[in-house]
Amino acid sequence: THVTVKILSLILAIVLIYSAYLSQRPRPEQTEIMSPDPLAEYLQLNGTYPTPDGVIPYQVRALPAGFSIMLVAGVLSGLLGIGSGAFKVLAMDQAMGLPFKVSTTTSNFMIGVTAAASSGVYLTQGYIDPGLSMPVMLGVLPGAFLGARILIGAKTQILRIIFSFVLVVMAFKMVYNSLIGGL
Repeated sequence: THVTVKILSLILAIVLIYSAYLSQRPRPEQTEIMSPDPLAEYLQLNGTYPTPDGVIPYQVRALPAGFSIMLVAGVLSGLLGIGSGAFKVLAMDQAMGLPFKVSTTTSNFMIGVTAAASSGVYLTQGYIDPGLSMPVMLGVLPGAFLGARILIGAKTQILRIIFSFVLVVMAFKMVYNSLIGGL
C-alpha cells in the first residue's frame, strides 16, 4: 500500500497533539519508587539529577518500549525531514519514566551528538553555509548554556506547559504544510 506524505504528516500531527496532552498529565517526578527495567540496570542507565534541594535518584523503566518509540521517531524524522527530539522526550518521559528535566537534557545531548557526527559530512558536501551557520551558532551556544543553568531551578510543570505548547505549534505547522503548504 501507498501512504502519502500528507496523510503521514496529518497522522503525526494528531500524535503530537495527543503527546502534548500526555505531557500535561500529572506524574510524580521521583521515579525511584517504580521498578527499574532489568536491561537498564544491566546497562547502568539509572542515575541522578541535580535540583535546588539536592541530587535526586531516578530509575529507568520499559527500556525496550522507549527504544522502540525512538526508533519509530527516527524513521519518521528521516521520512518527513522533521526533528525527532520531541518524540525522544516523550519516549523517555512517558514510556521510560525518566524525570522530565532528564528527558529534555538527554534528548538535547543526543541531538548534539548526531549533529556533530553528521556535520563534517554535510560541510564537505557543501550542504552547510558557514556564513549562515556561524552567527546561528553564536546565538545557540550562549542560549544553551543559559538554559542549562536555568533548568536546575525551573519548575517542571512550567517546562511541561512550554513543551506542550511547542508540540501543538509543531502539529499545526504540520497540518498547515500538509493541507495548504508545500508538502
